[in-house]
Amino acid sequence: MSLHGHKNREKSTEGVFPNCMRMKTFSFSVTSAVIMLLLAAGCTSGYKPVILVHGVFSGPSSFKNLSRFIKKAHPGTEVTAIDLFNNEKSTKSMWKQIDDFAKVIQKIMEKSPEGVHLLCYSQGGLICRGVLSKLPNHNVHNFIVLSSPLAGQFGVPEMLHEFIPVSGRKLVYLICYRRVVQRHFSICNYWNDPHRRVKDLKFNNFLPLLNGEKAHGKMAGKWKKNFLRIKKLVLIGGPGDDVITPWQSRYPCLCSFTSHYMNESLCSMMFNQIFYRKNTFGLKTLDTRGDLIVCTQSGVKHMEWHSNQSVFEKCIQKWLD
Repeated sequence: MSLHGHKNREKSTEGVFPNCMRMKTFSFSVTSAVIMLLLAAGCTSGYKPVILVHGVFSGPSSFKNLSRFIKKAHPGTEVTAIDLFNNEKSTKSMWKQIDDFAKVIQKIMEKSPEGVHLLCYSQGGLICRGVLSKLPNHNVHNFIVLSSPLAGQFGVPEMLHEFIPVSGRKLVYLICYRRVVQRHFSICNYWNDPHRRVKDLKFNNFLPLLNGEKAHGKMAGKWKKNFLRIKKLVLIGGPGDDVITPWQSRYPCLCSFTSHYMNESLCSMMFNQIFYRKNTFGLKTLDTRGDLIVCTQSGVKHMEWHSNQSVFEKCIQKWLD
């Protein structure tokens, strides 16, 4: 009887509290789901999205290794390598590329009110400078530049010496400083011949404007103010680059903002550049406030900067934290 009575009481309990049991199960499921969502949010919200902009004769696939480095070091980071002006199309006018890249970058920033990091390689560094100058409300925190001729190029890359004599660079201005070429060929937009400064300032419709060396209405405060919205400017490069040459031995960390002449005696240090001394676009301001960061790495070829893990760990990773 006692055993039978126990069974009856057990059945009775199941009949009285079935809803309670289901409620506990439901509550546990909801709580678990909420915890998982919070954990997921915690894993991703700590890192700002990273936007990558490629160089000339390249495309987003060149960032395969760099994207992997970023995601491994910072799980959950949203990394976007912009798929635009790839390979031979990357030689189109710099202003055209800047306008179109700006539209894509603007859309990414609108989805990321907490801000983004902008990491740009080679020619992409100049494109990103143009974007940051022209976008009035960008929310880029750290602007990271990988081996970019930010003050222009004057020299034949080592890889092309077999086909183009070094002396041939002195004649490039005859092509690059033509108005029709300036409208259509990106490399000529940042060609900077130290022997032809008058012609450069007169005919180059890109770099002198971006540097504030040639007056134009939009530079008066607007572009400079826009550019200075960034928190940090991180310049990365070093001796061993076989395209951006030479890497100055005395001030190697500042070479990204000097004109890359083949003859070192012609190089002007950053502090002597007019755009620095007159602070035309904000470089001196960044330096003064301690937001101009430099990282040098020896022995890295130009095509290796965005796939070299040591470069990532020493020069990039902490600026994406």
